[in-house]
Parts: sequence; structure tokens; C-alpha cells
Amino acid sequence: MTHHSLDIIHTDSAPQAIGPYSQAIRVGDFVYTTGQIALDPVSGQIVAGGIEAHTRQVLNNLKSVLEAAGSGLHRVVKTTVYMQDLAEFAAMNVVYIEFFGDHRPARTTIQIAAVPRDSRVEIECVAVVG
Repeated sequence: MTHHSLDIIHTDSAPQAIGPYSQAIRVGDFVYTTGQIALDPVSGQIVAGGIEAHTRQVLNNLKSVLEAAGSGLHRVVKTTVYMQDLAEFAAMNVVYIEFFGDHRPARTTIQIAAVPRDSRVEIECVAVVG
């Protein structure tokens, strides 16, 4: 049985963990990210605007974490999207496509009662390194 080391991923280019968790963990060839919300890593505040602005900030945060782990959005195999309101699904998708282009990772989208800090959306992902 092969044992892989666990590497804790940290970057100042994404919001700092505000609890007992890491921004991401790399295990072997895979990176598992924490769910990112629409926090500006510089101000520590939720960005102004609606679902489009929130999705853009979330995906920029994820991009920074993935790059710190030696991966990137083009290496994502699965995303999970948590939304406060599925009526905003189409608007979220417009921004999502801006970031992923023709790359189409597997995805689950769920409406939940609340996202931390009143972010309109939270996204986590699994990606491969390299």
C-alpha cells in the first residue's frame, strides 16, 4: 500500500482560513480545496455586487489556491457549487464559463439555506496536480 504525504496549501492570494481548516490539502496527485466564498483576500470583506461579482471573486480565490498547490482551473475534475438562490443559476454559469472555458469538470450544484458571511455562492473543488 502506497502512503502519500499530506501537504497543507497556503497562499496569501486567497482568504485566510477563519476556522480549524486549511485552504487546501494536496495528497499525491490530487488537491482538495476548501469551499471559497466571495471574500476579498486583501480587505477581508465580501465583495460588493450580486451573484456575478460573488462568483468571480470565488473563482479567483479558487484559482489562487489551486496555483499555490501546483494545479489550476484547467486541472479541476469536480466542483461543488453551493448557492443561496438557484434562481441565480444562469447568471452564475455565465461567470463560471468565463473561468473554465471549454473545460467542463463534473459538477454538483445545491441550493442551501445560507452561505458564510452572506456570500451568494460557495465553490469547492478537486483537481489534479501538474
